[in-house]
Amino acid sequence: MAKPFHELRERLLRAGVAPRHVRRYVEELDDHLADLRAEEMRAGRSQAAAEAAALTRLGSVDELAQKMIEKRQFQAWSARAPWIMFGFVPVTLLACAWFVALLILWSGWQIFLPGAVTPFTTQPGPIFRVMNLYFQAGRMIYFGAPFFIGWGIGLLAARQRLKTYWPAVSLILLAGLAATAQVHASRPTVMADAGHVALGFGIQDTSAVLVHFLVILGLTVTPYLIWRLQQARSATL
Repeated sequence: MAKPFHELRERLLRAGVAPRHVRRYVEELDDHLADLRAEEMRAGRSQAAAEAAALTRLGSVDELAQKMIEKRQFQAWSARAPWIMFGFVPVTLLACAWFVALLILWSGWQIFLPGAVTPFTTQPGPIFRVMNLYFQAGRMIYFGAPFFIGWGIGLLAARQRLKTYWPAVSLILLAGLAATAQVHASRPTVMADAGHVALGFGIQDTSAVLVHFLVILGLTVTPYLIWRLQQARSATL
């Protein structure tokens, strides 16, 4: 019983059916199969014969899969509109995370360093004092966001059995944005001004940008590649 349902589950996921619909569908089929098996056993069949008859009455894997695949409302958004899930959504999440990080940088500048020309001024003191913890939280969000979003993309791709193309495009896009992003903080000549923090993109040192890009891409794509290798290995066993 488990084998045909496992095959059905994998086929539905590869066809783009959302995992939650796949799980519900398989659970319903499992319950229905149990009812059919019970009917066959009450009719006097042995357990093995009842199992075979119940599976026949339930339908083949092809028939059961087609019933779900042909219904577009059960398709995951990664299959319906991959450019949204692997283009718009990751970039939006990255933009939101960076906005929070820059807000922390700007507010920390006003609170802890009101007289400083830049918030990047090195201030000696205990590493665990409030100012350091505040700024480090912003740095963690800024530098960590591409990695966490990238790992989320890999998890989504693995969970939904997606092909490599769209996840690869998304991870390359994230790595490119993170490698070329530059934070600028400036205060006009009038010291009473609150100062400005902005994010821009550019390449000043090509080698440094390339190394940064490769590090981010390598660390975000590695979990997904490990999963792909495990899938390929299990398919050959």
